Amino acid sequence: MTTQNKKIRNLRWIATPVFALITFLLTELAARNPAFVERYYSRGIYPVIASVFSFISSRVAFSLDDLFYGLLILLPLFLLLLAVLKRMSWKAAGKILLNSLAGIYIAFYFLWGFNYYRSDFNQRLGLAEQRANTDAFVAVLDGLAEKLSADWTGYENMKKEHIDSLVEESYKRIAPALKLQYPSGKRRAKNITAGMLFAQAGISGYYGPFFNEVHVNPYNLPVEYPFVLAHEKAHQFGITSEAEANFYAWLVCTQSSSKQLRYSANLVIFRYFLFHGSRLEQIPGIAGKLDEKVKTDFRRIREHWVELRNEKIDRAASKVNDAYLKSNKVTGGIEDYTGVVKFVMDFSADSAFQSKVEL
Repeated sequence: MTTQNKKIRNLRWIATPVFALITFLLTELAARNPAFVERYYSRGIYPVIASVFSFISSRVAFSLDDLFYGLLILLPLFLLLLAVLKRMSWKAAGKILLNSLAGIYIAFYFLWGFNYYRSDFNQRLGLAEQRANTDAFVAVLDGLAEKLSADWTGYENMKKEHIDSLVEESYKRIAPALKLQYPSGKRRAKNITAGMLFAQAGISGYYGPFFNEVHVNPYNLPVEYPFVLAHEKAHQFGITSEAEANFYAWLVCTQSSSKQLRYSANLVIFRYFLFHGSRLEQIPGIAGKLDEKVKTDFRRIREHWVELRNEKIDRAASKVNDAYLKSNKVTGGIEDYTGVVKFVMDFSADSAFQSKVEL
């Protein structure tokens, strides 16, 4: 091999890691320019990406992201085996692994991850921020309790396909208020392949950014399904924050004509409010107002996930998720999920925004 060919070969293996470094620098730049990201990536480039990749993945019944992650886990083991058997040098194996990880890093951000750096939620939606107010908090919580008791309903005859169509219908109607580029592709919900493993970690669903796939854990109870589905669809629309995805899911479901959707969403949000206001003296009285059927649903959900939970797996998954979120400038980490309470409070006090979405 000539010297020139050796130089070209060396440049080839280092090109992807260098581009990964450039991508990292672009994320730092994006974090400082959210308006630019919002206009050109989140509302410009990303909807096109979502349309193309979701069209491809929707043609396949199984999860391409699950398959991708499975192969990714096997890759280092395969390279290790080749190196041990001397079918490949350790140096070559290291280069392949480095390039693969660099390529995945690049793909993640260009296919979806730059959405982490879009404009501030309240600014983007034009939703007025409210100061923390205990009386207002208690009033909203009390209202949620009343809605839960009024909307209680069964899910025995509710098909997932119908729930999906209702969620899509609601997203389509209020997309302008939520600043979404509807339809931005197809959101065919798929089961998580390793559903039990995810259930042991307390994971009810996830969004696959590499193939633009929405996943819902088959171990969810029927009453949980509408909210989880709407939450993961929010991620597919380019909503990265867990608190924001929770708010989108809550708003989309509660603005539906379906009792099942409204009940599912308010059941989840009520729990977040209880967590936030657990020390308030008014909480026992409000919780006591709930219909016994609603209380039964709360107990069923808690017992269901406690029974499935594996403490070690759950803790490990939480630490990984926390580190992942913080690495993407989500300072609260996994606590970001609970931020939905603030957004619901903001919504409850902004009549102008309410008029844009209410039926």
